Amino acid sequence: MLDIRFIRENPDRVQTAAAQKGYTVNIQELLHADESRRELQQKADELRTRRNEIAAQMKGGKPAAELVEEGKRIKTELAGIEDHLRVVSEAYQDLLWAVPNITLDDVPLGCEEDSVEIKKVGEQKTGAKDHLDFALARDWVDFERGTKVAGAKFYFVKGDLALLENAIVQFALQKVTEKGFTLMTVPHMVNQRTMTGTGFAPRTSDQSDEYSIEGEDLSLIATAEISLTGYHADEVIDEARLPLLYAGYSPCYRKEAGAAGKHTRGLFRVHQFNKLEMYAYTTPEQSAEVHEKILAIEEELWQEMGIPYHVINIAAGDLGAPAAKKYDIEYWSPVDGKYRELTSCSNCTDFQARNLNIRVRRPDGSIEVLHTLNGTAVSLARSLVAVLENYQNEDGTLRVPEVLRPYLGGREVL
Repeated sequence: MLDIRFIRENPDRVQTAAAQKGYTVNIQELLHADESRRELQQKADELRTRRNEIAAQMKGGKPAAELVEEGKRIKTELAGIEDHLRVVSEAYQDLLWAVPNITLDDVPLGCEEDSVEIKKVGEQKTGAKDHLDFALARDWVDFERGTKVAGAKFYFVKGDLALLENAIVQFALQKVTEKGFTLMTVPHMVNQRTMTGTGFAPRTSDQSDEYSIEGEDLSLIATAEISLTGYHADEVIDEARLPLLYAGYSPCYRKEAGAAGKHTRGLFRVHQFNKLEMYAYTTPEQSAEVHEKILAIEEELWQEMGIPYHVINIAAGDLGAPAAKKYDIEYWSPVDGKYRELTSCSNCTDFQARNLNIRVRRPDGSIEVLHTLNGTAVSLARSLVAVLENYQNEDGTLRVPEVLRPYLGGREVL
């Protein structure tokens, strides 16, 4: 959520930024609701003040008739204004929640195809076997039984591929903890306040991606980012403690709504997968530097695993509501002869923290909203795809990336 004071002072900028992100909002309607809300609140406060004055005057004796009548009139008028204020406030909140975060100045404009490549690492090989065909031939993955158990796009990972997944997790865990991130396992379900506060608001109603628990104020998380954002809700953190760096490991559950036209074969886009997520709470001054740090860790992971990739600065039209800036790392697919999504990292500035009332206390005692950032260390389903495509042998075996061998008992081939 943006600061309403910032919106009042910069309505055109906010309106333009929302349009650049692909969100349909009406800032003038929001400002009108804001003005009405403040006027009604002022009237209500004035009536309450007068009501209290009358109550004080009526103590200790028989009240004057005119005071009694005025008290009755105020009671009726106040009830009507409070009802009107409630309706206007709800409309105001709905309009405010719909406004996405504004982008930083170095975010390219345009849609997905307008994102800008800023780095390219590794050799672009071609001619590999599709990861799903390769894994099926080794009996390493079972979508058929996954469908029987849970539905389409659910799966079992088996044998050596499951061990490889664990090796990737262990390698990434060691890396991020060495970089100062505190490992946390997190709740797999969160309440609506946490889900909404994190900013997972779809552009349209048919893009809602979360699985909700019927009859409960709970939804399954799409990423540990959601739980970690809620971790410090309603807290004030001393500046000396920042940045706070966490690494959340969890399953992720996604309907993949709005994924039509996306690459979806095999393990690439599924309803459940495991992920290790980096998360940071920072001061506003620290967030840009920490964003680059998270990206550097992601790059280090994939460089050491020997996966070719490039880094792109995501265009405004492909950013979600919370992100002010996002980098994506896409691995080179020798099967498709193009880059495919692998990880991302986002600077959400103060957008999420304002939603969940997370603030920093400065040394002089002043308090302000802090910044939050997130970045994927490893998303396991896609990580497996990248390794399967880039390390397969012609005889149907798989070379193990050297950095993963210590986590597989020294095995070099699977």
